[in-house]
Amino acid sequence: MEGSGNFIEDIIDDELARGAVTEVATRFPPEPNGYLHIGHAKAICIDFGIAAKYGGRCNLRYDDTNPSKEDVEYVNSIKRDIEWLGFKWDAELYASDYFERMYDCAVSLIKKGLAYVCDYSAEEIRQSRGTLTSPGTDSPYRNRSVEENLTLFKQMREGKFADGEKTLRAKIDMSSPNINMRDPVIYRILRATHHRTGDKWCIYPMYDFAHPLEDAFEGITYSLCTLEFEDHRPLYDWVKVNCGFVPGPRQIEFARLNIKRTIMSKRYLKKLVDEGRVDGWSDPRMPTLSGMRERGYPPEAIRAFCAAAGVAKSNGETEVAMLEHFVRDSLNKSADRVMVVKDPIKLNIVNAAADEECLVENNPNADEVTYRSVTFGKELYIDRSDFAADPPPKYKRLVPGGTVRLKGAYIVKYVSHECDADGNVTEVSCEYIPDSKSGGVNAGMKVKGVIQWVNAKDSIDVTLNEYDYLLLDGDGDFNDRLTPDSKKVYSAKAEASLALAKPYDRFQFIRMGYYSAVGSYGEGRYEFNMVTGLKDSYGK
Repeated sequence: MEGSGNFIEDIIDDELARGAVTEVATRFPPEPNGYLHIGHAKAICIDFGIAAKYGGRCNLRYDDTNPSKEDVEYVNSIKRDIEWLGFKWDAELYASDYFERMYDCAVSLIKKGLAYVCDYSAEEIRQSRGTLTSPGTDSPYRNRSVEENLTLFKQMREGKFADGEKTLRAKIDMSSPNINMRDPVIYRILRATHHRTGDKWCIYPMYDFAHPLEDAFEGITYSLCTLEFEDHRPLYDWVKVNCGFVPGPRQIEFARLNIKRTIMSKRYLKKLVDEGRVDGWSDPRMPTLSGMRERGYPPEAIRAFCAAAGVAKSNGETEVAMLEHFVRDSLNKSADRVMVVKDPIKLNIVNAAADEECLVENNPNADEVTYRSVTFGKELYIDRSDFAADPPPKYKRLVPGGTVRLKGAYIVKYVSHECDADGNVTEVSCEYIPDSKSGGVNAGMKVKGVIQWVNAKDSIDVTLNEYDYLLLDGDGDFNDRLTPDSKKVYSAKAEASLALAKPYDRFQFIRMGYYSAVGSYGEGRYEFNMVTGLKDSYGK
C-alpha cells in the first residue's frame, strides 16, 4: 500500500509485502475497572482504524483478570462508548473466557522448568528484585522440583492457601537488565467474586502473562499498545514463545495521548467520583467519553482530533485548545443558531402594534439554508451587556441616542431607559424602524451592531451549565491543581423553538457559544450544557 500514514502502517505494509503476515487482526483490550476517557479514544481509533484500513478484524476484549476492581457497569459503559464513537467490533471477548487455557499454559511452563511456586510475600519479592543498577537475588523456592511445583500450583487453585501466601513466578533471569524479566509473578491468589465466573477461581493470571496468551488464542497479528508497555515487550515475547505460539502476535508501542489540564488516569478519575467532587463518571467536566457525550461533543470531532494528534513514537503533550478546535469546527457546520438571553432586561418596543413573525436563518453553513419563525412583539428581552447608559470606548451595541439591529428582525432606535434604586438598568424603550427587516427599504441603515433577543410573551426559561477544566494549568499535587468552582449554573430566557429540542441536540447560542440539550431534556426541563465557546484559540 502506497502512502501509509504512520510508522505502524509502515511495519504492516512491509510484513504484508514480505508475506510475514497474511491478515491484519487487532484488538482493543480495556480493563473494566472504570469508564473510558479521551486517551482511550486514541487507542480505539488506532486499533479499529488500522483493522478497517487493511480489511482485517478488531476484537473488543475485556481484560477482566482483577475481579476486585471490575464491575459489569464498566463493561456496559465501554461497549456504549465504543459504539457512540462510531466503531463496531468483530467479536466481544473476555480474558475470563481463557482462564482454563491460561492455567494449562502455566502448568506447561512448570513442566518445562520455567515456572515455580514462591512463598515470598509481595514485599519480599520487591526487595529481592534488585534495582536498575544491581541484580536481583534468587528466591529460596526457585529450585523446587517440577513435581512439588505442580502439586503446590494445583493446591493454589483448590484454595488450600490464603491470599498472598503463594504466587507462581516465571523462572527467567534475576540478573536481567530489564527488571520485568526478573522472575515476574504470573499467578496470584485472590478471593474475590468475578463478574462472570463468580467464585469458580481463587487464582488469577497477571496481566503480563494473560495478555500475550489472549492475543495468541485469538490469532491477533498486531498487539498495539502505549509506550509504557515497551519494557514489557521482552516478557510478552517470552510468554508467547515458551507457551508455543511462534511467531505469534507482534507487540508495537505508540505514544499515549496527553492533554494539558486534562486528567488522563482512571485512578484519579475514580477518586473524583468516589469523593463526590463530580457528579459521576458522566459528569460533563470529566474527560470520559460518556462525560464528553453528556457535554455535547460530537463523536466525529473526537475522531478528527485523534487523527490530527497522530501516531508517534515518543510522548508529548497536546493543547486542550486543539480538541476544542475540532469540536467547534464540527458544530460550526452542524449546529443551528438560536437566540438566548443570559442576563435579561426588558426591551419595550413603543411603536409595535401586534405580534408578528420574523424569519431567522438556522445555519448559514448548512448545505441547504433553512429558516424558522420567531415572534416579534411589544415586549422583548435583550442581554444586559447589550445596553450601556454610559458606554465605554468602541462599544458597538445599544446606547442612548443610538440604533442597533435585532437579529433577524428590525433596526430599533433608543427612546429611554429606567434604573432601580442602585442605578442598575431595569428596562429600555425603543422604537423600531419600519421596513428595516432584511429586504426592506430601510434595511441598509448603518447601525452600531447586531444583538440577539427573545419575545417576552413566548420565551422559555432555560438553565445553562457552564464548565471550566478540572485541572488548573501547571504542575504540582493533584489535589492542589483541582479547579475551584469548575461548574457554574445560570438561568436564561430562550426563544420558544428550543421547547421542541430533543436530548443531545446541539445549538449555537448566538454570540454566546455552543450548547447541548442534556440527556434528560424535555417535559419542562429545559437545561443545556455549554460545549465550548465561539473563540478558537488553537493555532492551526
